[in-house]
Amino acid sequence: MRKCMKIIVSGLLVLLFNACAFDLVHVKQIPTQIESTQLSLSSFELIDEIDVSLGTGYSRKLKKGTKWHYVGTISYGDVFKTNDQILTVEASNIHEAYLVVSSSKLVGFYLPAEKSFSPLNDSKELKIREINPMQ
Repeated sequence: MRKCMKIIVSGLLVLLFNACAFDLVHVKQIPTQIESTQLSLSSFELIDEIDVSLGTGYSRKLKKGTKWHYVGTISYGDVFKTNDQILTVEASNIHEAYLVVSSSKLVGFYLPAEKSFSPLNDSKELKIREINPMQ
């Protein structure tokens, strides 16, 4: 009986420790300040859907036809947000995200709540159509 109890307790402890162990995956964040300029850049619409791998085990799909509006600039590029889809960056936590674009390439994400930049490992060429900001 005593041997059986030891086995059960040992098994429960193993389960408990394995249940608590969990790999934290972090989104790389570089603190940055967004600057609004007097000159507002054009908005754009995505012509093609694009899949973006974040290097955290999660990916995002930027939907075709979403309209992205300029909100400011950081040292890594111009920052755009949309009301057409919910965009988040995800690892162990979920962060609201805006696009950071430089020379028509998606280079990363601006995380407004954290006031930081999260770079992509590889930039992605965006197929876009410039639109009137009033559209």
